[in-house]
Amino acid sequence: MTDRADTLRQQLIRNFNDVPLKHETREPLYEWSGSRLAAGTVALKLGASVDTVPPGKRACPYHFHYAQEEMFIVLEGEGTLRVAGEMLPIRAGDVMFIPPGPAYPHQIINTSAAPLKYLSVSTKDSPEVVEYPDSGKYLASATRDGDPYGFDQIHPLKDALDYWDGEP
Repeated sequence: MTDRADTLRQQLIRNFNDVPLKHETREPLYEWSGSRLAAGTVALKLGASVDTVPPGKRACPYHFHYAQEEMFIVLEGEGTLRVAGEMLPIRAGDVMFIPPGPAYPHQIINTSAAPLKYLSVSTKDSPEVVEYPDSGKYLASATRDGDPYGFDQIHPLKDALDYWDGEP
């Protein structure tokens, strides 16, 4: 392989079997292992990860995005998509499309006895606001060119201020 071909391969191609796994646990409901695939690539508008959720666990809280659109592809196993107040069964081969906005709060739950593995794909729109209906909080975040000027802040919705609060 030429030097140019090697550089292109590093910028454009990821094998999810070779990317290091990150593991997070928050008892009693949440546990997740995943590989962030777009990190270090030339991807500007798409993020992707391969996520595995053990039996009886959830990867993240029930939430919705104001900016980012998501797609999930079940690779192995089965579980439940909690979306818009409903519980929908999902299984290997299912593709879920989640647009931004409060009409589609969502959460993937492994309701089976085996691991649930899926590919997550999302736009990387920024700034972004994510709302968590179960806990009444939101996340406001913004990134810029790899995030040296970015921020992430999580606050309860009840802590809202008036637009003019603190202004001279």
